[in-house]
Amino acid sequence: MNLTETFVSRALIFEGNIINLSVDTVTLPNGKAATREFVHHNGAACILATTPEQQVVLVRQYRHPAGQILLEVPAGKLDHVDEDPLDCAQRELAEETPYTCDTLSYVCHFFSAPGFTNEVLHLYQAKNVVANSALSADEDEFVETVLMSKAEVKAALAAHEIQDAKTLIALQHWLLQD
Repeated sequence: MNLTETFVSRALIFEGNIINLSVDTVTLPNGKAATREFVHHNGAACILATTPEQQVVLVRQYRHPAGQILLEVPAGKLDHVDEDPLDCAQRELAEETPYTCDTLSYVCHFFSAPGFTNEVLHLYQAKNVVANSALSADEDEFVETVLMSKAEVKAALAAHEIQDAKTLIALQHWLLQD
């Protein structure tokens, strides 16, 4: 069965600092035309960082679109479409937390919401992070570092206290490593 849609044309609706929005015309597998609202995003890197004491490093921050404070793994957008996600991950770990690491290992990549955006998140793992970051957060970022054990993470998950998708994916990876 053919499930592929064929791109026909694009109308750029909005061009911003983080996203662009277009309306694409596509041809469906049955030959009919349809439109797709499409959010273009450079992508992002996220980091599953753990201390030598086997605590995961999370950040608590207010997210305006969600309208609430969320608990998340450190993460940030790629500054440009050609930026190496590894470089982004190293920068974001140091900017959002007081921790750095010697080695980041690639875990996986995934789409954030493939129904309307091409944003891909690249997950890296940083083991045995150390507190010595010389970098500081961007002037428009206000974050609090939170350390949690596996037992605390499991309790937070059971209580539905973690609502961020990238964090759920990263923590699932961490919890399955035993």
